[in-house]
Amino acid sequence: MLLAAKLALGPVLLPQAVWLRRTAPRLPEPAGPREGVAGQGKRKLRLLVGDSSAAGVGVADQAQALALPLANLLAHRLDGGVAWQLIAKTGVNTAQARALVALSAVPDADVVVTALGVNDVSSQVPANEFVAQTAQLWTDLQQRSGARWAVLSGLPPMHMLRAVPHPLRWYLGRYASALDAAVRDWTGRQGLGYCALRWTSDPAFLAPDGFHPGPALYPQWAQRLADLVVQGRERWATAQ
Repeated sequence: MLLAAKLALGPVLLPQAVWLRRTAPRLPEPAGPREGVAGQGKRKLRLLVGDSSAAGVGVADQAQALALPLANLLAHRLDGGVAWQLIAKTGVNTAQARALVALSAVPDADVVVTALGVNDVSSQVPANEFVAQTAQLWTDLQQRSGARWAVLSGLPPMHMLRAVPHPLRWYLGRYASALDAAVRDWTGRQGLGYCALRWTSDPAFLAPDGFHPGPALYPQWAQRLADLVVQGRERWATAQ
């Protein structure tokens, strides 16, 4: 169905995509640390890997973004220190995130949290290739960090991105749904955690660019991720 829609709507979708790339505001990645230790006591280590949303685009400082608030929540919930590191870059899809990880210093970790997929939609990566790249990224991170478990964020509801005109918004939303379903199925088969992002339909949660999460959305996302990490503790804390 998506292929048929792409072919039928191509004369409209392509000009809209070109217009969007030319006119969309380019928000900077926020200032602030990209690694550190939250809390005190015995450390539980983890990584956050992803694209612009993982990097915190849409807020002014990492304290308002995803990685640092997630570390603070986990330090409180686990009653211990959480050494954290953010590996993320605006505009990368999953294959490019693998290349970014390969060039980064990756610390030991118990849990990996990822936030990828939007740029796989933008670059029209097929669902099977998206899952294959996700699987290889997890293998890479296991080998580099020794992580025992991961929580993967699903794709956001791209049909609600007010910066994107219709029918392009409709098409991207359907494409994102297909990738989201594929990665959700894969995480279930692997026994990994999955954090659905299709739980808000209020555009007020978005940043001023109408595309990235805003200050009201990141805390809720961090809370959902923290809940999943804590709930899955038996899967990653066996060696503690």
